[in-house]
Amino acid sequence: MNARILILNGPNLNLLGQRQPEIYGAETLDDVIASCRRLGDELDLEIEAAQSNHEGELVERIHAARGTVAGIIINPAAYSHTSIAILDALNAFDGKVIEVHISNIHKRESFRHHSYVSARADGIIAGCGTEGYRLALRRLASILS
Repeated sequence: MNARILILNGPNLNLLGQRQPEIYGAETLDDVIASCRRLGDELDLEIEAAQSNHEGELVERIHAARGTVAGIIINPAAYSHTSIAILDALNAFDGKVIEVHISNIHKRESFRHHSYVSARADGIIAGCGTEGYRLALRRLASILS
């Protein structure tokens, strides 16, 4: 298979492991990506990863993924609840999309209950901690095989 997968992370995820570890855990984003690359090797998936605190940069990464990757795992973080631009970019992407949230957004503040990205996602994983990224990889491998 050797499909390419983009793992795209939104704002503040660069602080994973430092920011609110009681909600997001102690694992850093580098730890998460390293574990995804190891699993990707097992699943014959090539992992590309990016993080940005800037909405436009995330949109540009999604645009660049068109025709080059088979799937996107996206944790849009706070942009889940605000960004129609990210939704529009994902709608222009013809591969598979899995949305990941480390915390269960439905158990948190009411403004976090709605995600624009969910309207495009082929699957949504929330509340499974950083393991959600690996679950998303397994799901993409299944969908793409």
